[in-house]
Amino acid sequence: MKKSIFAILLSLATFTFFACSDNESVATVEIRLTDAPADYQEVNVDIQGVEINSQDDEGGWIAMDVNEGIYNILEFTDGLDTLLATAQLPAGKISQIRLKLGPNNSLKIADHYVALKTPSGQQSGLKLLVNTTLEAGVTYKILLDFDAARSIVPAGSTGKYNLKPVIRTITEATSGAIRGQVTPIESVPAVFAISGTDTVGTAFADSTSGKFLIQGLAAGSYSISIAPKAGFQTLNKEGVAVSIGNVTDLGLIEIKH
Repeated sequence: MKKSIFAILLSLATFTFFACSDNESVATVEIRLTDAPADYQEVNVDIQGVEINSQDDEGGWIAMDVNEGIYNILEFTDGLDTLLATAQLPAGKISQIRLKLGPNNSLKIADHYVALKTPSGQQSGLKLLVNTTLEAGVTYKILLDFDAARSIVPAGSTGKYNLKPVIRTITEATSGAIRGQVTPIESVPAVFAISGTDTVGTAFADSTSGKFLIQGLAAGSYSISIAPKAGFQTLNKEGVAVSIGNVTDLGLIEIKH
C-alpha cells in the first residue's frame, strides 16, 4: 500500500461518515425476489413498497428504499433473483416484512394478458413472517420465494384469475465484519482490512470511544493495518479471520507513541 493513500485517508478523519458511531449499531438488509417455475408465459406483479418491522407492533414499520415497478416473476427462476429493497436497520430482532402491491398485476396465458385481481387488503400490505436477529456490521439477504403456481387462483369458470400471493421468506447473512477499540483515543487511527495486496475495507476509530467497525467483508483471512496520526506507531495484525454472519472482535488495541 502506498503511503500517499494513508495520507489521503487520514486527512478525512474529521468527517463523521467514516466514524464507527455511524455503523456500530446497524446492519444492512437486502430484500430480493425469486420464484419457482409455473405453467404460465408471464406472471407480472406490481410492487410499490416494502416495509420491515423491528418492534413486532404496528408502530414499528420502517420503509425501505424500494425499486418500484412491475416484475415478471417468472424471469427469476432456477436460482436467479432481483433486488427489491435495501435498508440500514438497528441491530436486533426483525419480525415481519410488509409487501405493498399496486393494481397493475397481470397474467399472460395462451399469448393473451389477463388482469389479476388482488384483494384490497393485500394492496395495503401483505405481511410475511421473518423472525431474524440482525448483528451489527453484517449484511443480510432476505429472499422472497414467490410460488407463482400456488399464487394464481382461477375465479371459477369465468376465465378470470385472482392473485393470492404464497411467499416463503429465506434469510441468510452474506458478509462478516471486524471491530475493535483503540487506546489512547487521541491516536484516532485509520484502520484498513487488507486481502492480499488489496485494501477491501476502511474505517476510522471513533474520536470519543476509540471503537471501529469494518463491515461488508467476505469470509477469509485479513491483514489489519492500524495507522494513527503523527506521533504514534503504525500497528499491523496478520491472519485475522472473518466468517459469514459473524463479527470478529479484536478487543482493546494499544497504540504506542
